[in-house]
Amino acid sequence: MRKRSIVVLVAATALVAVGCSSSDSGEAKDQIVLADGQELGDFNPLTYYGSLGVSPIYQGLLAPSADDDSRVPDLVPALAESAPQRTAPRVWRVALRSGVTFSDGSTFDAADVVATYDAVRDPKVASEIATDFDPIASIAADGPAAVTVTMATDADPSPYLLLGIVPSEKVQPDPVANWTLNKAPVGTGPYVLKSLDPDQAVLEARDDYWGEKPQLTRVVYTYTPDDNTRAQRVVAGEVDGANLPPKLAASIGKRDGVSIVTAKSADWRGVTLPAGNAFTADPAARLAMNVGVDRDALIRDVLGGAGSPASNPISDVYTGVYDPAAQFTYSADEAKRILDEAGWRPGAGGVREKDGKKAAFELLYKAEDSVRRDLAVAFATAMKPLGIAVTPRGATWDEIRPKVDSVAILLGGGDTPYSIDSQVYDTLHTRTAQSSTYANAGNFTAPGLDALLDESRSSAPGPENDARYRKIQSVYKQQPLAVLLTFLHHTYAVRDTGWKGANPIMEPHSHGVAWGPWWDLTKWERS
Repeated sequence: MRKRSIVVLVAATALVAVGCSSSDSGEAKDQIVLADGQELGDFNPLTYYGSLGVSPIYQGLLAPSADDDSRVPDLVPALAESAPQRTAPRVWRVALRSGVTFSDGSTFDAADVVATYDAVRDPKVASEIATDFDPIASIAADGPAAVTVTMATDADPSPYLLLGIVPSEKVQPDPVANWTLNKAPVGTGPYVLKSLDPDQAVLEARDDYWGEKPQLTRVVYTYTPDDNTRAQRVVAGEVDGANLPPKLAASIGKRDGVSIVTAKSADWRGVTLPAGNAFTADPAARLAMNVGVDRDALIRDVLGGAGSPASNPISDVYTGVYDPAAQFTYSADEAKRILDEAGWRPGAGGVREKDGKKAAFELLYKAEDSVRRDLAVAFATAMKPLGIAVTPRGATWDEIRPKVDSVAILLGGGDTPYSIDSQVYDTLHTRTAQSSTYANAGNFTAPGLDALLDESRSSAPGPENDARYRKIQSVYKQQPLAVLLTFLHHTYAVRDTGWKGANPIMEPHSHGVAWGPWWDLTKWERS
């Protein structure tokens, strides 16, 4: 949901330094070249890079692990020696792996863990992901080889122990945007940033890596913001892979040497609704819009089938929690009936009105994001026959942010899906001082919803908490806060270069070529 801000300049010659992809170069057989639509440059876990345990440069205490994308991944020890052990109510001990070194040669120990977590929660550092760690009350060293995690809730700490650990010496008492690590990262992972140019980042496998050195020794990322340009480079063999919008990926998937890899995700797209608009502030209007949009048609026509319907932030991947009965069933007639009964009647030009107010609002989306654009246009088209006038318009985040209370926004969410608590709380709870920028933008709620969310997040996992989350979905269905549309399937184009990697895992909102088939580069081997 939040915007990930990474600073870099755009250059036109994305492949000058490498000359060609690994598939065209006998000298680069241990290299792959990937074109990324997301900006390069902010290589710091406190700015979200590596905050979920997936990074070639950083490692967390735990890491996600799964054979495929069909379920929520297991969270297994990485820098931790073993899984967290409960030692008292809400207190857990985590033993740390020995013999681990950072890429600058320094030794990893408990002081680095404490410094990293203290920094991400420090208001002076102003990390955008600080709220992701609210359930942690504190982390303290238990000697050099263990840490004690004290939770503010009864929840298992595991989903909050994925954050990439940085050396304590590299922590700065400054806003994270000013940190040296952003351009000169130092982590415990198998790769090190060898060079960073305005349009290109080169990673090389560490000779001094504490674990098994990967076979793939060099990875080149090129910043290529235009979707069509990335697709053309894959087809031409200029790059070995790229992230692409679903329909564009499908259009090149039958070319010789090109295959499409799809990863399921908890990454939703939806329309947040402003409290400052009389129509969208009406609970009946929000319910009608949820009933009156055909999500299956959006997935078919906009995503080329690469998605699943989203009625709320909980997808069917959350086994035992997902409630099929809480999903909206499309019915334009039912949506019109709800609006009629709420007093929103057709007026001039077919746009509904009530008490002199029109059923109309502006819908902003990130201008360069083709998927958000197409979803916004399709949503506006779906609302028109209902008598609702939606005006979609592309904009920058700098323009959108100050207008959260007055316009609708085509947003994405699902930043931290490996915890059901994190997946749901920030999106549905009324805003607090710790809420992230776009969390529950309209600050709406439904009867009893906040109390259920608070109780669920503070409770231990298990059947009783699963039932609470099913109740949350039921309450939300009666009085929705926004109009969620779809969970995306992330799509990647891959050239056959003689390498074989790991299957994708269930992905978060953030994706790009740091995910997909390249989420764990240590598993890439010659086929």
